[in-house]
Amino acid sequence: MLTRRTFLTAVAGTCAASAVQGASQPRKKIAFLGTEVRQHSHAQHFLDRHTLGYAWRGEWLAPRFDVASVYIDQFPAGDLARDRIRRHRLRQFPTIAEALTLGGSKLAVDGVVVIAEHGDYPTNEKGQKLYPRYPWFKEVVKVFEASGRAVPVFNDKHLSTNWQQCREMVADSKRLGFAFLAGSSLPVTWRLPAIDMPYGAPLVESVCVGYGGVDSYDFHGLETAQCMSERRQGGEVGITAVRAVRGLRLWETLAAPDREVTRRLIVAALCRSHNLPVQGGYPTDRISFEWAREALPDTLAYFIEHRDGFRTTLLLTAIRDFNYAGLRRDTGEIVSCQMYLPMPGQSATTADFFNPLVRHIETLVLDERAPYPVERTLLTSGMVIGGVESLARGQILVPTPEMEVRYRAPQESFFRRE
Repeated sequence: MLTRRTFLTAVAGTCAASAVQGASQPRKKIAFLGTEVRQHSHAQHFLDRHTLGYAWRGEWLAPRFDVASVYIDQFPAGDLARDRIRRHRLRQFPTIAEALTLGGSKLAVDGVVVIAEHGDYPTNEKGQKLYPRYPWFKEVVKVFEASGRAVPVFNDKHLSTNWQQCREMVADSKRLGFAFLAGSSLPVTWRLPAIDMPYGAPLVESVCVGYGGVDSYDFHGLETAQCMSERRQGGEVGITAVRAVRGLRLWETLAAPDREVTRRLIVAALCRSHNLPVQGGYPTDRISFEWAREALPDTLAYFIEHRDGFRTTLLLTAIRDFNYAGLRRDTGEIVSCQMYLPMPGQSATTADFFNPLVRHIETLVLDERAPYPVERTLLTSGMVIGGVESLARGQILVPTPEMEVRYRAPQESFFRRE
């Protein structure tokens, strides 16, 4: 017979057993590799959350793994790395290999987080900043090969400025059998409204209207579109061509008869923005293609052709958010939302869009499984490379037959809802 005493005894026994089981399984640990740690740099955002914790579903959560080592490449004015290392008693190493081996001869961590964004690095003739994502990744791979085992890796933002290097990074992860996650916070941040593309929907085109520069925020905009596009009927198959166009030439291109769908989707995406350059409020009834052409003359676009006839269009212009719209062929419905990314200095800076990505990085390491495919980042990296090349060659169409990237997105949604 179950009495209060027997119930409490059973609960106590279960808790004790759980405690013993937890004690027998040590916490996993990562090596953190960052270019620089200063206020609002990506390395600061990730390192603080991996050491202090973060807000999740209405409560503050402690990190689910430990930072066992750090490698920091640069210490600029306003450096915060030394303070963080001292405050959290982190072990700093002078090389990537030593950070992964904890000063020994073999791999000694359970995961690697690579944040090679921001810092003083050279820029090539196309305007691409040569962050050391690829060389750092190859140093990590060397340690894996020498140790005879590999662990999950996260790479912040796009993979490289060189397509062959991008493909090699993904191929290395397949060859050595480790989970590889990459990309930005846009696909997993809040959405307004909180919707996803119905899985298997027959899409015609995806449009993102956002802001920012070439080889930087263009990647954010393309991930905004791709995380929706990849859910279309048949899955992703890769791209055949990219053309980048700006200014008057852009608006002339959009006025062509075969761009009627693109024009509709641009208007739908703009109507999700909270930052349109309008006087006296937000007159969505007056937003039109003609209005956009007059109000946003200095706009850059990437026109991307997929191997199955699908289209992706990205506009970077004078707004301050990222907005998506896609057209369904079967119903004629436009699916649209904003990917919520409030930046420092905007009114809603308390909305922490890095937390969902931090959560997925923890899951990557703990479960040794990437929650969504790295092929998304591979393809969006290629889209950026194609756009940069088009601009460098006078805004011409750049064929990309080598970018045949086929994959299917998981049915599960990974963006933040609460």
